[in-house]
Amino acid sequence: MSSDPWGRVDETGTVYVRTADGEQVVGSWQAGTPEEALAYFERKYEGLVVEIGLLERRVRTTDLSAKDAMTAIEHLRTQVDEHHAVGDLAALRTRLDRLVASVDSRREERKAAKAKQTDEARKAKEDLVDEAEQLAQSDQWRAAGERLRALVDTWKGLPRLDRKSDDELWHRFSHARSAFSKRRKAHFASLDAQREEARRTKERLVAEAEALSKSTDWGPTAARYRELMADWKAAGRAQREAEDDLWNRFRGAQDIFFAARSEVFAERDAEQVENLKLKEELAEEAEKLVPVTDLKAARAAFRSVNERWEAIGHVPRDARSRVEGRMHAVERAIQEAEEAEWRRTNPEARARAAGLTGQLQAAVDKLRTQIDAARAAGNNAKADKLARELEGRQALLDQALKGLEEFGG
Repeated sequence: MSSDPWGRVDETGTVYVRTADGEQVVGSWQAGTPEEALAYFERKYEGLVVEIGLLERRVRTTDLSAKDAMTAIEHLRTQVDEHHAVGDLAALRTRLDRLVASVDSRREERKAAKAKQTDEARKAKEDLVDEAEQLAQSDQWRAAGERLRALVDTWKGLPRLDRKSDDELWHRFSHARSAFSKRRKAHFASLDAQREEARRTKERLVAEAEALSKSTDWGPTAARYRELMADWKAAGRAQREAEDDLWNRFRGAQDIFFAARSEVFAERDAEQVENLKLKEELAEEAEKLVPVTDLKAARAAFRSVNERWEAIGHVPRDARSRVEGRMHAVERAIQEAEEAEWRRTNPEARARAAGLTGQLQAAVDKLRTQIDAARAAGNNAKADKLARELEGRQALLDQALKGLEEFGG
């Protein structure tokens, strides 16, 4: 018979393990010594110790599910309860009980973490839905479309909720995307229609622009081109490929017309500059007639200058008033000389001037006599009144005398 603190072997080869409830039969051993029998069942105990230790590590350091952990624990507990090993079986049961508690604790932690993750996922998906529904009303087609695609990728990366909640949120999310796509499609369909109408309008404008490109009716045609350009801008943009081609044709027709006009205007401008030089020379010749000393000769000389002036064409617009003003000044000087000569040599006018002067002189003399009489009589008020009247009559007399002098006195 052989024994140790946790087991013994009796004379029949039966092996026992000692427990708190008394000895329990482990098995029988007939093939060797009792010591070998105890050693064999002690190794089986050590094997259980190793397996429990490994399971403890897996529970502590891996993501082993609670279900798998409990299955492994129950398997080991069955082996311990079947008493097929010699050792401190109660200690193994205690470790297995602690392991159960640890698995339960981890199950609760995971449950709480999953609940938190679900809440966070729900909040994240609700936020995605809210943003998608706002974007569904946006007119920023490119930016909103790109953002909605990004939201889909974000949605795919989030955990699923319970089926009902997930389906409801996805339905709202999908509906928002569909609404945006429908609005965008309608917008671009309308835009395509507008661009097609713009294309037809611009084709008509191009046809007219090309028909006008050879016109030599410079002013009206240039004005019409400005109207066509305004109509072009008001028509809006056609499709890109059509827009570029139509614009090149429209601009090309304008360029042909304005290049021809510029060539003609350049020749005309050169001619007008030469005309200005000739007219300035004539204006200088005419200005030598002033002051007028010989009216007849001045009149004949100005007529000659004016005939040559009229034979010369246009001058540049910005110089026209200046050079014409010089000729008009000479013409006015000659006219004034003619008027002065006419007044000097007109007998009727001279007689009227002399008669008026005589009448005014008589009136002045009469007023002076009346003033003297009034002052002699002490009537100063009447004298002052007559004196004011005398001032007016004297001014008229002075003016008449000056006019009479122009007739030679």
